[in-house]
Amino acid sequence: MSLETVRMSSKGQVVIPQDIRNDINVSEGTVFAVIGSKDTIILKKIATPSKEDLIRDLRIFAKKAKAKLKKKGISEKNLQSK
Repeated sequence: MSLETVRMSSKGQVVIPQDIRNDINVSEGTVFAVIGSKDTIILKKIATPSKEDLIRDLRIFAKKAKAKLKKKGISEKNLQSK
């Protein structure tokens, strides 16, 4: 674990030191959740799924939803708007 000090700019910006960015494997565009309480601020890196992961997950969701609808006797025809 690294410990360094940084100074906040007049715009409220702080720079994450390069060594720490390397340690946690982040680069430009990385998304963080920011949590603040009293005198503590925590940055938590948020993993963003790839396009392929999203497509895979949506296909799995659609397959499961289709199976549940079939089990309840609902077909695609029942869902089409008139």
